[in-house]
Amino acid sequence: MEPYLRVGVFASTHGIKGEICVYPTVDDPARFLKLSRVYFETKSGMKEMKLEGVRFHKSMVLLTFAGVSDINQILPYKGLSLYIAREDAVPLPEGRYYIADLLGCLVETDDGRILGKVKDVLETGANDVFLVRGEKDGTPKDYLIPHIRQCVLDVNVEQSRILVHMLDGLEDL
Repeated sequence: MEPYLRVGVFASTHGIKGEICVYPTVDDPARFLKLSRVYFETKSGMKEMKLEGVRFHKSMVLLTFAGVSDINQILPYKGLSLYIAREDAVPLPEGRYYIADLLGCLVETDDGRILGKVKDVLETGANDVFLVRGEKDGTPKDYLIPHIRQCVLDVNVEQSRILVHMLDGLEDL
């Protein structure tokens, strides 16, 4: 499992005193209020930043960091993703998973066929949909598998495997 989970993207600066606008990639941006640190993924590794302030403006989260008081101190991080350490994440209820843990999972059907690996999880509102990339008859093939109980029979993130039942017509999409 990944040691860090992505929570947002540094979209732009806000003012000249080092405050940044973050596009949140979490389902509840209010979770930022409980954080004391975030990380930027830089070319040299994860850079820890201690949070000093969190506020909200429209659909964005505005962050200020300890020791950052000038726009020029934060500009090098613009466009980078923000992460939190897994231990800082909100515990999930039984049967819920972080998207980062689903990516790369091998997807197998209940009749023993390997479909491929999860490349993305699409959030549709009604239910999530797994985008599975594999092969069919030697050519690349993408499968869209709805995360509903009739299709997704078992998710085992520890073994990085998902067992599915392909309803009629799903393979033809």
